[in-house]
Amino acid sequence: DCIPCYITLHSSSLFSSCKLRRKFYLNDMHKPGDVVLGGLFEVHYTSVFPKLSFTSEPNQLSCQGFDTAGFRHAMTMAFAIDEINKNPNLLPNVTLGYSLYDNCATLVIGFSAALLLASGQEEQFLLQEECLGTPPVLGIVGDSFSTFSIATSDVLGLFNLPIVSYYATCSCLSDRQRFPSFFRTIPSDAFQVRAMIKILKRFGWTWAGLLVSDDDYGLHVSQTFQSDLAQSGGGCLAYSEILPWGENPAELKRIVEIMKRSTARVVIVFAHQIHMIQLMEEVVRENVTGLQWIASEAWSAAAVLQTPRFMPYLSGTLGIAIRRGEILGLRDFLLRIHFLINTFQVMQFWEYTFDCRFAPPPAGWVEAGGEVCTGQEDLESLGTEFLDVSDLRPEYNIYKAVYALAYALDDMLQCEPGRGPFSGHSCATLQILKPWQLIHYLEKVNFTTSFGDQVSFDENGDALPIYDVMNWLWLPDGRTKVHSVGLVKKLASKGEELTLDEEKIFWNFDSKQSPLSVCSESCPPGTRMARKKGQPFCCFDCVPCSEGKFNSMECTSCPEDFWSNVQRDHCIPKKTEFLSYHEPLGICLTTTSLLGTFICAVVLGIFTYHRSTPMVRANNSELSFLLLLSLKSCFLCSLLFIGRPSLWTCQLRHAAFGISFVLCVSCILVKTIVVLAVFKASKPGGGASLKWFGAVQQRGTVLVLTSIQAAICTAWIVSASPAPHKNTQYHNDKIVYECVVGSTVGFAVLLSYVGFLAILSFLLAFLARNLPDNFNEAKLITFSMLIFCAVWVAFVPAYVNSPGKYSDAVEVFAILASSFGLLLALFGPKCYIILLRPERNTKKAIMGRSITKT
Repeated sequence: DCIPCYITLHSSSLFSSCKLRRKFYLNDMHKPGDVVLGGLFEVHYTSVFPKLSFTSEPNQLSCQGFDTAGFRHAMTMAFAIDEINKNPNLLPNVTLGYSLYDNCATLVIGFSAALLLASGQEEQFLLQEECLGTPPVLGIVGDSFSTFSIATSDVLGLFNLPIVSYYATCSCLSDRQRFPSFFRTIPSDAFQVRAMIKILKRFGWTWAGLLVSDDDYGLHVSQTFQSDLAQSGGGCLAYSEILPWGENPAELKRIVEIMKRSTARVVIVFAHQIHMIQLMEEVVRENVTGLQWIASEAWSAAAVLQTPRFMPYLSGTLGIAIRRGEILGLRDFLLRIHFLINTFQVMQFWEYTFDCRFAPPPAGWVEAGGEVCTGQEDLESLGTEFLDVSDLRPEYNIYKAVYALAYALDDMLQCEPGRGPFSGHSCATLQILKPWQLIHYLEKVNFTTSFGDQVSFDENGDALPIYDVMNWLWLPDGRTKVHSVGLVKKLASKGEELTLDEEKIFWNFDSKQSPLSVCSESCPPGTRMARKKGQPFCCFDCVPCSEGKFNSMECTSCPEDFWSNVQRDHCIPKKTEFLSYHEPLGICLTTTSLLGTFICAVVLGIFTYHRSTPMVRANNSELSFLLLLSLKSCFLCSLLFIGRPSLWTCQLRHAAFGISFVLCVSCILVKTIVVLAVFKASKPGGGASLKWFGAVQQRGTVLVLTSIQAAICTAWIVSASPAPHKNTQYHNDKIVYECVVGSTVGFAVLLSYVGFLAILSFLLAFLARNLPDNFNEAKLITFSMLIFCAVWVAFVPAYVNSPGKYSDAVEVFAILASSFGLLLALFGPKCYIILLRPERNTKKAIMGRSITKT
């Protein structure tokens, strides 16, 4: 297809001709062939191009600053084509040619060169009707800059002319809708950005500066980097600045001042060599040291920066570099370029390398001592960088790009008529070829290089992403070395994978270790990060964690049974609190309980020994023995409230307590009733009262009253059983083991029933207190019930308001106090008479008759 802006179409009856209206005069290099491939390379890195115009004046353009590496890139394409032409298995009977152009690192020149490649070199060439026919070049290798590639692809993509870049990394070029004919053998910046972030995370650098070039490459990277960094949560940018194109000392000085003032020790630079040269000049002037540079692939292996002037600052740089490869035979080919000495670019290289001029030399050159080039100078003995093929990276991508076009063309030419992929199963031919047909084969190309790397393109035209991680060393003898310290690649199953050999990395710091680059130091254990207002999340203050929380990133609550230690750096098991046998309070209560049990046993022994005496036999001795046994049970049931609560102790403690006390109070109640019945029987006509309240009735009454309490306890346990509970309401740092009553109603009914019997006993005893007996037991019962009721009336508010283990202690104290009150009040006077006043232990004395004292 023809490019309308630069070609005029002249109609004729049979053929049409396309004629160039004007011609750009650019640095170029050509080799004829059956099929021609174009190439765009940076052979010079500065240019003087006053205005954009069509002119026939050849001296309008002047490129300066010869780039040896860029020239080697161009020669690598020439070598690849020469190697393909010698390969009988690839494109047999087809000779490849090339047209190589120098873009001079200038957009307008690179764009002009791309248009020349698309429109052709000849003044006039014939085409079939509608300008159909083989285009001047079938594909272009280049450009090295993303911005240049965007500009050329935007235009040439309209005509589906395939472009395979070896160095343009902007992720925007993966847009297949906008760039349908663009391919590349270098990974996109989207992958490079993720690789950079992985390196930052690997070394804990959460605070870094970002510098990018003022073009599509840099601006897209800046946007992608900030977005991906925010999503990963791996760090923050201290600053993000755009490096200017051309001479702008004031802007560069401003940027370097920002770098000096910033606390960020890591500087990431996505820019081209020319930007880094200008930036480093200012860095050297300001003497900005102590920075860890992270290089993008655009300058990670730039020899032009590896000078004694820059290396004190750039030594230790870590960089993402294009995959290294080996190209056998390239060095021998480069040694033979003197055979191409008649081409303009080779002449420039020769003059630059040997510091000579071809005849006729400029005026005054010879007089000033300058040498005249002969073309026979020994290139190998000079030891120039041009012949160093030990670290081929962009060259390897160029090599793969040329072969990708060649394999696509070979696949196209092997198409069998009638089995083609196009309309009607047709095939494409060199005579009638549309560029999109070659794109069809380029999308499906899949081959392996002699170095063992597979080359293919995905649906966006991107190659398999893989990078080397490089490290810059400045050796003691003044030489520089850039060596590989790792690899980052994309895996189908695991995503991106970073492999680093940290022992091989040279750090340009006194400590010889990885620098620290953070906005705020990591919070010490026991504190949390509190973000500074108006600052990125990497900048924070450290605030102590509150009680019960720990960690250094974000204070986290400890698990339920744990609490933070004093330093707040980890959780420890909470202290457990319950009424223990081992603490003083528990020991005192246990001792008191056992003492009460022992006294009950002693009294029971005394009563058993003196069971035949009137004092024991009076008022139903059987109830007295039963009362002693019930008091003994009351003392022992208090032990169930001491120790770690369990399900069986929680269920048994209140049941045992309730039944024991009901049994005790029931005996007292029956005793009181017996006293009243005896008194009534002593009156005339009252004998029948004892008939209805004999021994059997007394035992039955006690049994019935106790059974009611047993029924209450059973219903309580079945419906809402008491159970152990870990209470954390009293103390945050303690677990209080306690028994929850399960049913407050059940507990209240149990206590109420005991209280009812106690009050009833008290009232009956109070009525019988003044009966005319010398030893009226009703007085003792009245006093004992008074003590009992007073203790339990005081117990209720004390129990409700006592937290944790102290509620159990209050209940145990109430049990012991009431039990001792009953024991001492009821049996103390009797034991006193039995043991110390035996003369009163007679029937006469008890019945109130006179006693003769001796």
